[in-house]
Amino acid sequence: MSYTAPAATQIGHVHLRVAELDRAVAFYRDVIGLEVVTQGKEAAFLSAGGYHHHIALNTWGSKGGKPPPPGSTGLFHTAFIYPDRPALARALQAVLDAGVQLTGAADHGVSEAVYFDDPDGNGVELYRDRPRADWPRDADGGVILSNSRLDLEALLAEAS
Repeated sequence: MSYTAPAATQIGHVHLRVAELDRAVAFYRDVIGLEVVTQGKEAAFLSAGGYHHHIALNTWGSKGGKPPPPGSTGLFHTAFIYPDRPALARALQAVLDAGVQLTGAADHGVSEAVYFDDPDGNGVELYRDRPRADWPRDADGGVILSNSRLDLEALLAEAS
């Protein structure tokens, strides 16, 4: 029998190697909206809501480095979950206002998500979950995940 993590288990934070610390901090602070908890010469820790850190950034062994080439393994994206659709819409508007190019957007049935890259080529997902009662399910009760078009105009209309 394999181990099963407790249902209350969460991902506490993501720690990213970056090429330029100040550039990465500016992106996660000014575009994503996280607050800098602490920053030194080679590392910074950022969070939302006063948590010790959701994202850690460092240049330990990566200062001046280049993103991994396409076709290599590594982080696909870091996902930030928003509490509701208007909050996701406001976050998307901030991303677009910063001139960040989206790499994708999708309605997954259980969630709505937008995708883009940070300055180091790390994927970023901003999303919101639908209430569990609204998740599409098959005849056996299994969750159905989809990859349908997300209406960005309708989402952005909820940004105010």
